[in-house]
Amino acid sequence: MKVLMSILLSLLLAFQPEGLSASGEQPGSGHLRNFFAEASGVAVAEQTADTPDISAIIFGHVGDSYEWHITRIGSRDIAIFLPVIVRTHDGLWHCFSSRHLLHPAGEHAAALSDTGALQETPEYEGLHIASEGEPHAGKIVEQDGRRPLDISITKNVLSLIMSSLLLVVLVLLCARWYRRHDSLREAPKGLAALLEPLFVMVHDMAKDNIGEDWRRYSPFLLTAFLFILLNNFMGILPIFPGGANLTGNIACTLVLALFTFFTVNLTGTKHYYEEMLNPDVPGVLKPLMAVIEVFSALVKPISLTIRLFANMLAGHIQILCMVSIIFIMAKYGGVLLGGMSALTVLFGIFLDVLEMLISFIQAYIFTMLSSIYIGLARVKH
Repeated sequence: MKVLMSILLSLLLAFQPEGLSASGEQPGSGHLRNFFAEASGVAVAEQTADTPDISAIIFGHVGDSYEWHITRIGSRDIAIFLPVIVRTHDGLWHCFSSRHLLHPAGEHAAALSDTGALQETPEYEGLHIASEGEPHAGKIVEQDGRRPLDISITKNVLSLIMSSLLLVVLVLLCARWYRRHDSLREAPKGLAALLEPLFVMVHDMAKDNIGEDWRRYSPFLLTAFLFILLNNFMGILPIFPGGANLTGNIACTLVLALFTFFTVNLTGTKHYYEEMLNPDVPGVLKPLMAVIEVFSALVKPISLTIRLFANMLAGHIQILCMVSIIFIMAKYGGVLLGGMSALTVLFGIFLDVLEMLISFIQAYIFTMLSSIYIGLARVKH
């Protein structure tokens, strides 16, 4: 997957003509773009003013933002401007729409970039979005460049809220069917028929990996599995309310991994800690083995974080790269455009299907490893 992503990004960067200014870039995209370009062995090319900045589009999509850009009709952006909520160092709270930082009215109105994204504009209430190359690029900063306490509703936060509410609704609707029907005499229908195999799968996983205490941890495992699966699928959808890169955001995957970490270590038995801190090995090896065991326990949430984050991020970038090839080939004539468009569409559909499979696999792996870690912590002999 990493090799395929590098090849696709290399093609995109290599085909982009020279000479475009960076004014069309999404904030914060440059460092990530340069990283992948260097990993692919391709220099980041400048572009002409009439050519879309493909790399900015890709990394603008996978990054977070203070607005949810939906589409562009002609010269008009269709976006949801989200609330900015910050506390500056003078102790004052500021709450306003991100429209004032991205598309304010008046003579300083934001210009529309070639990427179809909104451009950052001069400050509002002493706040502005740091430009590329500045400290805290893409984030709201004060006049002196310091970061305020920022609890704004960003694109990823809004996606998190919507997916959480949707998950609650789906589970409650499924529970209502079971309350109204006798599941021992009647086969589930509709939503219940769709979700029951997933419930049974996670319950069986917990029973096999945890043992007699599996019912205590099954709700957590089921919640984690459904949350990851739902957000993975929503990230594949190209239209609102899908399209956010929530599970491809390392902050989200880190929190999920920390839930597993604290569940394991706060409910572990005394035998679990005895094996960790006082392993049954020759005395001379006890200090070394204790260090290794503690290090292993600390590495587990890191592995859970990186595995989910990297796989979902790579999947988003691959699909966007394939779609972007069509717009790049438009400059090279109808024959090449037609051939590459057909190939790109077919391969893009294949990647979408593959991404759906990977979305399920990653949710399954995260849940399975969490159940295994919990089972190891519940050892009683």
